[in-house]
Amino acid sequence: MGSGKPTIDDVAALAGVARVTVSRVLNGGPNVSDKVRQAVLAAVEKLQYKVNMQARSLAGGKSRVLGLIYSSDVENEPNSFYYAGIELGALRACGQVGFQLGTHAVNQHSLRKAETVMELIRSRRYDGLILTPPFSDDAELLEKIKAARFPVVALSAGRPAQQIIPSVSIDDEAAGFELTRYLLSLGHRNFAFIKGLEGHVSAEDRFAGFVRALDQGGLDPAAARVERGSFTFRSGTDIAVKILGTPGHPTAIICANDDMAVGALFAAHKMGFSLPRDLSVVGFDDTPVSEIIWPPLTTIHQPLKTMGARAAEILFDIVGGEPPPVSDSGLVTLVPHRLVIRESATTPNA
Repeated sequence: MGSGKPTIDDVAALAGVARVTVSRVLNGGPNVSDKVRQAVLAAVEKLQYKVNMQARSLAGGKSRVLGLIYSSDVENEPNSFYYAGIELGALRACGQVGFQLGTHAVNQHSLRKAETVMELIRSRRYDGLILTPPFSDDAELLEKIKAARFPVVALSAGRPAQQIIPSVSIDDEAAGFELTRYLLSLGHRNFAFIKGLEGHVSAEDRFAGFVRALDQGGLDPAAARVERGSFTFRSGTDIAVKILGTPGHPTAIICANDDMAVGALFAAHKMGFSLPRDLSVVGFDDTPVSEIIWPPLTTIHQPLKTMGARAAEILFDIVGGEPPPVSDSGLVTLVPHRLVIRESATTPNA
């Protein structure tokens, strides 16, 4: 601990628990054992920690409402599971400490998208905001919010945005690398990659991991078939038809999310491919549909509810006067992903 006032991180270190556990104890949250609760309270007393306590006494002058900002594109169906998972996690965290959660859709193609977000900030409708892509990657918007000294946490932000404001994310580049390395271990050498929306930096990181894995595997990344999708089932279907309708089609298609991967599976079935013998398809997110589609989808599990909850918890601390957590990677809080191996990927048919 430095010479200044003790922080929540000092309390966590002395109690031997995580920062989030201290927040739960101080906010009266559940799922904390008596032993841990006593350790935290003892650390609070020893350090004479009062910052959060004082800030919370001013809560009557605040709305006690957090805002979740997500994109709304009338031309494409929304990635409903992604937003539902984030919202559920944030909502549960808010319920534990007496906050409410409001959601606000903003069209990412609108020329006024940044001004719409700033108007919400100026209205003081929310005590803090959770931003999802593509807003969480809009550096100009993030700098404006930072200059306004308004509490905000970004979700799935790319590396540039992670240096501007606090964010919660998986390591998308590492996840893309791990998924591609798994396909390489099965013997695949001919790949296609269906990207997500342009400007979605975390999805571009997944592609960067794909490129790194190919390079380390002795393959030329430029030889892979790369197409741009929109995260939708329809785009996955349409692009897969185009890829599989040309001679020398790939033996494996990697999709930047599960919705596009399910679309690619649908197209391959319709075109008469035997899956996964003739074609392996993998995705990202581990959405519920990935388990019920045939064949069940090999994918990267992204813990959306955990990410939403963690973003809300960081906002509680910031609203309460605490500095955001800082790691070796900067202002980003990484949550672990994992490779989920199912039946949509196998050794390529010779």
